Amino acid sequence: MKAHTPSKASTPSKKAAAEDARRRILLVDDHPIVREGLRQRINVQPDLVVCGEASDAHAALDAIEAHKPDVAIIDIAMNGKSGLELVKDIKARYPHQLMLVLSMHDERLYAERTLRAGAKAYVMKQDDPEVLLRAIREVLAGKVHLSESIKDVIVSRLGGAAKEDAIATAVDQLSDRELEIFQLMGDGYGTHEIADRLHLSIKTVASHRENIKQKLRSKDGNELMRFAIHWARYRDPSQTPPAAPR
Repeated sequence: MKAHTPSKASTPSKKAAAEDARRRILLVDDHPIVREGLRQRINVQPDLVVCGEASDAHAALDAIEAHKPDVAIIDIAMNGKSGLELVKDIKARYPHQLMLVLSMHDERLYAERTLRAGAKAYVMKQDDPEVLLRAIREVLAGKVHLSESIKDVIVSRLGGAAKEDAIATAVDQLSDRELEIFQLMGDGYGTHEIADRLHLSIKTVASHRENIKQKLRSKDGNELMRFAIHWARYRDPSQTPPAAPR
């Protein structure tokens, strides 16, 4: 009896099999151009493929449920719920979901908070694209990815080393939401604009601003705003960070 030979239609192509073997990446960023650039860079990799995209926290949760990504790449600064809050929500709902935070903000300010929230890596958008690809693969391998400089900072803190800069002595006191509002203040957003951007009431934003003022020991709103603007302009980790108001 002649052996049955599968038809071409029932035999998966080598290309399809290769695509099935690639690890699935979800992009969460509210800038379409950023997502496009990331998608192009990732999709040419032999072992990675973008399986979905989302522009806000609500869409991200839906996309995780729909696409079951291996790794979600999440921006911190998004309209509505911040990426940091989204990481916490994902961790609570999908405790095994691997996450990597990609941000324009100084890693010394956000990296440790990111790990506490549940992500496994922090990469700055200013880094070489190869850094992001390496971070994705390290996270997939069960590792935590941080730059060597921030690893040293975290190890020093865990070891009880003295806090030496303004990040440790002042801004670190802020909660995640307070830090987000403080950053927006420094970027030039007023109370009404911050409330609209974060989907909060004006009263809630004003309350957070008052808490920030107390924690940073600013004598009034004008001094707090000057410090916020000074801080927001600080982008280069090689420079000396601004001192907190006294």
